[in-house]
Amino acid sequence: MNFAVGFKPLAGDTQTMDNLEKQLICPICLEMFTKPVVILPCQHNLCRKCANDIFQASNPLWQSRGSSTVSSGGRFRCPSCRHEVVLDRHGVYGLQRNLLVENIIDIYKQESSRPLNTKSEQHLMCEEHEDEKINIYCLSCEVPTCSMCKVFGAHKDCEVAPLSNIYKRQKSELSDGIAMLVAGNDRIQAIITQMEEICKSIEDNSRRQKQLLSQRFDSLYNILEERKKELLQCITRQQEEKLQSVRNLIRQHGDHLEVTSKLVETSIQFMDEPQMATFLQNGKELIKKITDMSKVSTIDRPDPGYENMDHFSINVDTVSEMLRTIDFQTGAQGEEEEDLFDVEEVEASVEEDRVESNEDTASRQKAATPQHGH
Repeated sequence: MNFAVGFKPLAGDTQTMDNLEKQLICPICLEMFTKPVVILPCQHNLCRKCANDIFQASNPLWQSRGSSTVSSGGRFRCPSCRHEVVLDRHGVYGLQRNLLVENIIDIYKQESSRPLNTKSEQHLMCEEHEDEKINIYCLSCEVPTCSMCKVFGAHKDCEVAPLSNIYKRQKSELSDGIAMLVAGNDRIQAIITQMEEICKSIEDNSRRQKQLLSQRFDSLYNILEERKKELLQCITRQQEEKLQSVRNLIRQHGDHLEVTSKLVETSIQFMDEPQMATFLQNGKELIKKITDMSKVSTIDRPDPGYENMDHFSINVDTVSEMLRTIDFQTGAQGEEEEDLFDVEEVEASVEEDRVESNEDTASRQKAATPQHGH
């Protein structure tokens, strides 16, 4: 179905001119400033005639302009802010004219005299029946059409409905879709904020564990230095893995949020479409996009406690001969088992234990990494 597109009026012009007119009202006569316009020391404006009236009322003994008697000036209060204005012997004629306001008044009067745009009165017309307006909606073909097309044209066997009814229904659907997207965006933003806090907790906990580890190793520095570096690298690797995982989720949420935000902005702008036929022609596709976006499954997030780094704790209360077998403690059971080792056996197999401890560390790191949940 083809039809001619009408014109959209400039709805903001009238409001802009009304707002401008309010700024050009004299607080004395309550009319638009009459030139010449004078500006007071407090930066408020008055018609010079109005300024002279209140000045004369405040200074009844002041001689009018042109009098042979020399006056010493006078004073009055600004009607807008009550600031006291002190004038010299010239009275209000000594005040500076506000040429900018006078020019704005001239421009306003010119713009106000222009005729209104008549294009807004045009309607969508059927191209097949040039004298017929688009006034019904074909439910079978899902397009706006005219009455003649229903009676004699391509839609004579189709089911139709009033254009306004379908317009209201689809506009309501679009409004509901926008509300759902906005609510979803708020929820996603809350999730992003929570995961940013998780990143901060991971960094803080990692920093704290590093400090504890460094303090304990420093007391036995000569023997522990090489092992200290290895264990610090273990924490760093775990930290980087967790941070990378969470930040990837943040990027996914951010991308989803950006897409839905743009869709909301587009939908809100489309809500202002004044022509029902044009709205219906494009609204269905937009509603479908909103519905599809609302059905997108929630992006994964880390499980509770994912930011915990407490498994990187060590016990240094062991004999110096066992220092090279130190690894992150797994609990009370691990401590009891370590007490059963013979010191001489540890010294004899230190290199073998070191290799095994590296393998155990890797296994614990893998087991300590929680899976992402919904």
